[in-house]
Amino acid sequence: MNPTEVLRIVDAIHREKHIDKEIVFVGVEAAIATAARKQYSDDSIIKIRVDRETGEISGTRNGEPISPEEMSERIGAQSAKQVMIQKMREAECDAIFEEHRAQIDQMVVGVVQRIETGKGKKEDNFRENGSVSIALQGVEAVLPRGEKIPGEVFHAGDRIRGIVIEVKKNGNRVKVILSRIRPIFVQKLFEQEIPEIQEAIIEIKGIAREPGYRTKIAVYSSDQRVDCVGACIGIRGSRIKNITEELNDERIDVVPWNADMQVFIPNALRPAEIEEVILCSMLGRAVILVQQDQRSLAIGRKGQNVRLASKLCGWDVEIMTREELEADIEKAIEGYALIKGIDHELADRLVGEGFLTFDDLSIIEPNDLAQMGNISMEEAETIIEQAEQFAEQEEKIKENQSNREPIENNETPPETEHEEAE
Repeated sequence: MNPTEVLRIVDAIHREKHIDKEIVFVGVEAAIATAARKQYSDDSIIKIRVDRETGEISGTRNGEPISPEEMSERIGAQSAKQVMIQKMREAECDAIFEEHRAQIDQMVVGVVQRIETGKGKKEDNFRENGSVSIALQGVEAVLPRGEKIPGEVFHAGDRIRGIVIEVKKNGNRVKVILSRIRPIFVQKLFEQEIPEIQEAIIEIKGIAREPGYRTKIAVYSSDQRVDCVGACIGIRGSRIKNITEELNDERIDVVPWNADMQVFIPNALRPAEIEEVILCSMLGRAVILVQQDQRSLAIGRKGQNVRLASKLCGWDVEIMTREELEADIEKAIEGYALIKGIDHELADRLVGEGFLTFDDLSIIEPNDLAQMGNISMEEAETIIEQAEQFAEQEEKIKENQSNREPIENNETPPETEHEEAE
């Protein structure tokens, strides 16, 4: 292999594969050294050096220089080329891997190549159930069935957007895994569609999502003159329409973020109207009081509205009417009277902090309970043990009732309150 040919190969690989020349030279040296070891057929230590300017090849064997004649005789050009091709494939794979690994959590656009049929029995469900192979620049990506938005159907040739969530090697091939169900996908869509977000005037503070059904996104404007919600929605919904269509008509609630949970939680529960927010910081629970006619709206269909609001705010949100709260408080005080060591004053404090059930009390920290009741650690631990026992008894009673009711009534159990229609 003459010096001119070496330089030509290096330059061609650099331009075509976009691999740094130094990486290519190192690969060439490794390839020639590998070919040399095969020819000597012993444990010789072979080191090869390619001059970056002239392409001249030099080397040593066990520290002794290899003469040009011996190198030409021992190291066959064809053998070196074969090893070099393999090394270049590895270098190309490494370059592609690093390029796409840098794109994790970034949005990419590709073209659908083929759709796997999946396990659906009906022909109409094949495309919906299967994973999708997508051609990206220089690599093939996969959108797994579990990372598709429910109900999506794609066809070969469709342009598709997704978030890179994983990049892995399989031999000399790189596999890129995409997703369209992660909350960050919604974030990237907003960043693309809303100029004020691109300009950092509006900031996305949080996203809670149930893919294919509903998303809540909290936004904040650093410029009080800019309506963060209105800017994201656009005139007559013109801006958010493109995002909704990309998400297969998923419903999107844009709400204003606020550091004050007394303000933010009601925002997150829109469109329901909230009467009062009671924050129970020790439990991380927010008790939300509403009028009876707003209760179903606040909970949402199958509990979706309150569930997403909880994720968005980071609090365990519980919807109640004032009458329900008063009934729970009365029941809690009566229940705590059964626990040895809890007097009326401590029961009032526990209820005031949001501990309304034996189950709530069973998870309190002994130190917190001791300080709250001005009691010893031993007394606090005894109270918690009793609460755990009562909680277990209540759970067993509920299980027995649940097992009996369908048989006795010959019907399925009634829907829970969180499954009320919105």
